[in-house]
Amino acid sequence: MVFLHNPEHSLHEGTAHSRDALAQACAALEEATSSGLCGAWGVASWNPSPLPSLIDATTPRPSAFMVRVGLLVGIKTLDAADAVTATWRLNGNVVWGMSPFGGGANAPVWGRIDSRVFLRDGTGLSPMQAAFRAAYELPKVGTVAVGTDSPAHLSDLIDALAGQVDERAIEEYRNLLRARLLDQPA
Repeated sequence: MVFLHNPEHSLHEGTAHSRDALAQACAALEEATSSGLCGAWGVASWNPSPLPSLIDATTPRPSAFMVRVGLLVGIKTLDAADAVTATWRLNGNVVWGMSPFGGGANAPVWGRIDSRVFLRDGTGLSPMQAAFRAAYELPKVGTVAVGTDSPAHLSDLIDALAGQVDERAIEEYRNLLRARLLDQPA
């Protein structure tokens, strides 16, 4: 899998040149896949906000789309990821998540919240496990890539997949993020 990383860094929302540049980059990766230089290709975006306005019917569809996930992701990124997924007509299995703990599972925020509120019955999981499981819904993804040098941490994350997400709590959280955004001064 070869990823086009962070195309938003070199593209400008809404410009014809940027739309063409993204389409050409995607076409080059599609050609590399067709010719056997790689098995598949995708787009990985830390901030997909500019991408929905740059994707159209002529933009080749990637094999995977990777985006930040989890409770620390803002509503603009969540909504943009949903828009990219819808525009490219990607099913959940090809939408991947990254950085479910915002870059650090040891960050102080994780000791201050109980993310089990996002599960139907989270009493059997730790708050970190619940945060990992909720990350699959913020935005909706089929796979989450994590890095660790601890087999125990990886085992805990795998065990978290048995948790049942409370869809209503996730939607309420997204609505709270939207409301908070609307309350911020321009």
